[in-house]
Amino acid sequence: FEVAKRVLAKGLIPIIEPEVDIKAADKDRCEHQLLECLLAELETLRPCDRVIFKLTLPTVANLYRPLVGHPNTMRVVALSGGFDRADACKKLSENVGMIASFSRAFTEGLNAKQTEAEFSKTVDTACQMICDASRYGSSSGAFQEMYQKVLTAEGFIAALDQSGGSTPKALKLYGVDESEYSGEAEMFTKIHEMRTRIISNSKFDGSRVLGAILFEQTLDRKICGMPSAQYLWEKKQVVPFLKIDKGLEEEKNGVQMMKDMPQLEALLDKGVAAGVFG
Repeated sequence: FEVAKRVLAKGLIPIIEPEVDIKAADKDRCEHQLLECLLAELETLRPCDRVIFKLTLPTVANLYRPLVGHPNTMRVVALSGGFDRADACKKLSENVGMIASFSRAFTEGLNAKQTEAEFSKTVDTACQMICDASRYGSSSGAFQEMYQKVLTAEGFIAALDQSGGSTPKALKLYGVDESEYSGEAEMFTKIHEMRTRIISNSKFDGSRVLGAILFEQTLDRKICGMPSAQYLWEKKQVVPFLKIDKGLEEEKNGVQMMKDMPQLEALLDKGVAAGVFG
C-alpha cells in the first residue's frame, strides 16, 4: 500500500496485485490472511481514495466479497494464475463481484500460423467466455448502488418474509382461508402469489420502498418471469434482503432464543449468487 499511496498522490488509480501461488499447499490460509491485511490497509486510506485489487482466484468462492463492497475499492479483478481458460472462467463465475484480468487464459489458443479468420474466431471465443464469467456488471456495480441507497435514501423496508409458521396467518389476513389450499406446497404458492401481486404493483417501487426482506422460497421463485431478487432491483429499484433465521425456540426462562442455523453458509452463498444486499 506504500506504493499505492504514492500512485494515488499523483491522481492515478493503483492496481494492487498480491498474488497467491495456486500451487501453494496452504493457499486457503494464505488467502484468508491476505484478506485480513487488505481490509486493514484499506482503513488507512482517505475517503476519496480508490484502488483496484488484482487477486488470485480464491479457494473459497466469494472470499473477497468484503473487498468488493468496500467504499475505497473501485474493482476487484482476478488473474488466471496458471489456470487454463475453462477452469479460470468456471472459478471466476463463482465469485460475485470479480471481473477477469487474464493473461495466459486470454491468449490461450492464439497462434502465429492461424489465418486471420481463425485468429479472429479464437479472440472472439476468448472474449465471450471471459466476459460471461465476469460478474461485475450485474452484481458488484449493483451492490455499490444498493449500498448508497440504503445509506442515504428515504423510504422504508418492506418485510415480506413470512415463513412456514407465520404464513397461514398472513394469508388469512389477506383473505385467503386455509380451506383454499391443501398442504404446505400450495400454501407457499399462495403466499408467493400475494407477494408477487404486491411487488409487481405499479405503486410499489423504489421511490418509497427502500428495500424488501425475502423468505428463502421467495428467493427461489420468479416474479414476472425474473428471479425475485433480480426483479426487485432491476425493475423496481428496491434493495433485496434475505431472511436467514429459522424462527424461535420454545420459551425458556422467560425468553425465546433463535433456532440453530446449520445450513447458514450455504444459504448465504445462495443469497450472494442471487444478488441480495444483506
